[in-house]
Amino acid sequence: MWWMKAPGPAGLAARSGSSSSSILLITAAAATFSTTYPAKMASTRYPPRPKPPPEHEFTEVYLKGSGPGGQKINKTNSAVQLKHIPTGIVVKCQDTRSREQNRKLAREHLADKIDDLLNGDQSRSAIVARLKAKKKSSAAKKSRRKHRDIADGREQGEEGEVDDEEDMDTEEAEREPVPGERPKRTVRIQEVRF
Repeated sequence: MWWMKAPGPAGLAARSGSSSSSILLITAAAATFSTTYPAKMASTRYPPRPKPPPEHEFTEVYLKGSGPGGQKINKTNSAVQLKHIPTGIVVKCQDTRSREQNRKLAREHLADKIDDLLNGDQSRSAIVARLKAKKKSSAAKKSRRKHRDIADGREQGEEGEVDDEEDMDTEEAEREPVPGERPKRTVRIQEVRF
């Protein structure tokens, strides 16, 4: 990649006279110390999609669609059905009204199904499902922790308020009355919960 190219000898770019090479040198130096490429980012990427099988391994049939989409879907042969001859896997795709897009999507679905059959737990869809489940459980755990902390904080806050009121009462009681000042009357209210 252009930002990871090492500069030329003695820290200079290959063409030291042009302004673009000095920009290259600056960007190469910035990429070395940049924090925008953490190692964590590379670990959460999904594995690459499997390649579709060669054309001679499957048969392709165009079918009339059905379901929502109106009369156009029902009249045209835009749905695509692929049958993988070695494994017998059949995939039908009618995601869009376009035959070409359905052909592309059907090949992707077929490649995923073949990958699932051949690799099992190590297939791309299984790995993606595990990563999504891990992310979802992590988010749920974080949410539970947050709500638990809020609930604990609320209970501590209520106790803290009671302590503060009691401290104020004791401070007022300990204070000696000033001559000429009317003594304050303290009324204590106790909350009763059912």
